[in-house]
Amino acid sequence: MPRDVPLPQGLKHPSRLAQLGELMLPLDMLRFGLSGYHLIGAPRGDGRPVVLLPGYGASELSMRPLEAYLRHLGYHVRDWGMGRNQGRVAADVERFAAQARDWVKADGAPLTLVGWSLGGVIARETARAHPKLVREIITMGTPIIGGPKYTALAQRFAGRDFDAIEREIHARNLQGLPQPLTVIYSERDGIVGPDIAVDIYNDQARNIKVDGTHLGLGINPKVWRIVADTLHQSPSP
Repeated sequence: MPRDVPLPQGLKHPSRLAQLGELMLPLDMLRFGLSGYHLIGAPRGDGRPVVLLPGYGASELSMRPLEAYLRHLGYHVRDWGMGRNQGRVAADVERFAAQARDWVKADGAPLTLVGWSLGGVIARETARAHPKLVREIITMGTPIIGGPKYTALAQRFAGRDFDAIEREIHARNLQGLPQPLTVIYSERDGIVGPDIAVDIYNDQARNIKVDGTHLGLGINPKVWRIVADTLHQSPSP
């Protein structure tokens, strides 16, 4: 059952320091190269279908490194097949669900969805609207609370009623999700602050903090290892 929590108060945008930190992605990439030892001994996959959903403004290319890694482990990985994520969540959920329905029919099994940033929102809302299609959800730096209101990209949505959007998202979150949920977030995230990237609504949600920028989450070896361990530990539906 979902938790009956009040509308969160006192949420903040990512700090200016964290936003500037996103410019340090090249240094993060160097650090990631030196921390690749985290991937040693990662458990092999069982061939289950996994779909990767990119973040706002990004395409399938942003997920290629993680896709290659999960395929190496033995999972049946697809990208979301919809090109660049333009931020049309309601329409994208239905478009994606139509594809997912075909994949589930072909595979004979529900899908594990791994979403980066806004891709995680689409993953969660697909699971909410079409629960039989989704086995499990893993999100990375996803704005779960408040929508764009507390993100560094809020200015791109000028003119929207952010308070109304926040209340709508809160009401939807109160409906809960039945699937296993792994929620990966970083306190150094300069796009989606840690306050809104955690799941406070579902008892089964695991909120896992990592160190890294928002733009580096998809190539972070520690994140990859969390994904690999999560997939390995998840029971059959």
